[in-house]
Amino acid sequence: MTDFRVPNPYAALPELPALEVTSESFTEGAMLGAPQLGGKMGVEGGLDKSPQVSWPAGPEGTQSYVVTVFDPDAPTASGFWHWSVANIPAHVTSLPEGACTGEDTSGLPEGAVVVRNDAGFKGFVGAAPPQGHGPHRYILAVHAVGGQIDLHDDASCAYVGFNLFEKGLARGTTTAIYEQ
Repeated sequence: MTDFRVPNPYAALPELPALEVTSESFTEGAMLGAPQLGGKMGVEGGLDKSPQVSWPAGPEGTQSYVVTVFDPDAPTASGFWHWSVANIPAHVTSLPEGACTGEDTSGLPEGAVVVRNDAGFKGFVGAAPPQGHGPHRYILAVHAVGGQIDLHDDASCAYVGFNLFEKGLARGTTTAIYEQ
């Protein structure tokens, strides 16, 4: 099989100062556990719980944060967006595991906006790579943003990413893996 994996999916975005991202749910280079697996997409035991994530305060000018989970190894030309939550207030520097479980977003801070993921709903969908496709990377990213992102009701994760091109001030990632 040809190695189709994109080495650095964030290379298309401007280089930004680093944010240190830590997570009890995503350990760099480790396999994801059942809470972050895609039960809605057929993974037995998958719970579709968004990961716990923490970060330090962003640089001067930070007005909000965006947190995303992206699989660049999905068998598509555009990867697969599992989650994107924008307009997290600037005073918030962590989200608990399960802040978003499936379509239940009630654990997110007031003002945060979840957009439609590539499974077609506003929420978190866990890892569910095709069986036999090999290991996939799941990149948990936190972006410090200089403003709010103006989102229409049917906004996509890619639309949020497009806005980060101009409004991003700092970014940090951690990457876990999963394969079936």
